[in-house]
Amino acid sequence: MRINAFCVSASASIYSPFPNPHGALLQDWKLRKHRFSLKLTAFPLNSSCRKRRTTFICAANQEAEEAFKKTVEIDRLIDMLREANPRELQKLVVENILAFNPSFWVRLAARTDTCKSDDDKKDYEELATTVMNVVDCVVHKTKEKIESSTDVLKGVLKPVIDAEGEIPWPPRDPQALTLMEKEISQREQEGQLDEGFLAEVNAQLRQAKEDGDKPGLEAMMQKVLQLYASIVLSKRSYAMKGKEVLKDEQFLETIIQAPEQEWNNILINGLTIGAGDVSAEDLFAVLKKRIERVLIRTVRQPCFYTCSYYSFFVFYLTDVVSLICPCSFSSLHASEKQRREVLTNSGF
Repeated sequence: MRINAFCVSASASIYSPFPNPHGALLQDWKLRKHRFSLKLTAFPLNSSCRKRRTTFICAANQEAEEAFKKTVEIDRLIDMLREANPRELQKLVVENILAFNPSFWVRLAARTDTCKSDDDKKDYEELATTVMNVVDCVVHKTKEKIESSTDVLKGVLKPVIDAEGEIPWPPRDPQALTLMEKEISQREQEGQLDEGFLAEVNAQLRQAKEDGDKPGLEAMMQKVLQLYASIVLSKRSYAMKGKEVLKDEQFLETIIQAPEQEWNNILINGLTIGAGDVSAEDLFAVLKKRIERVLIRTVRQPCFYTCSYYSFFVFYLTDVVSLICPCSFSSLHASEKQRREVLTNSGF
């Protein structure tokens, strides 16, 4: 039979015939202590080991701190890009071109995924698309300086200018308007069409109206504004709710994307008063909701140019309202005089 040494020594301390039973307890303690020390010293920790361990801990802490600092810097840049108007965003991208590395896009994607509302998520998605387009533009045009608003407008109108330098209306070339629309879309993606561009277009439009001898220029400026509003407002679709198609939202987006001269036919074929299945009340309701969404974005960025920038889209939508629901138009604007005053104060 195998006898446990610890049991023997313990029993000796109680029933031991030896004169000093405490000695056995002391031996037992020493034996336990020795075995315990062997377990602890299986991998002896000398001064160099302790130093190495301290170094590893410090290095790990430094790496975490550096990663945190980089995340804070990226978040600061993202916030600046979100708050900037298109012209400021373009300059920010140029000034921070080296910051748009994989870490930036990973962080932007993470912030997009954590958005609580669909509108905020779409804001981030639009920001990502705009930044990518501007970065691509900078890469391919590093030696070209940013064009002024006047230069941008000249570039937009280039497809519709004839050999004599005039702007006829309607254009002699049937493809001219299509080319101009592509030019507007491309420059909008590159962030070149901002408040300054709108101000330039409206200045040219007012001048053409005052002169009265350039009907082609006046009509073309109105067309530029209509195309620009159509492109920007079409970037966000609210026609799908899960897998369900919202007919009234889809119908509104059809109107927004169509040329203004086709609106009457679209309304006749789409509304219940004609051959369609969307009531004027439902269409007015989604129009009002779209206007509210635009106004919410204006409140989020309460600077003068941004307010006037979004006011343009609000008044573009109210033109649609005035066509389908003349009686409801007054609920959005008390009078046409008030509307003109707001436009004047906004710089239009």
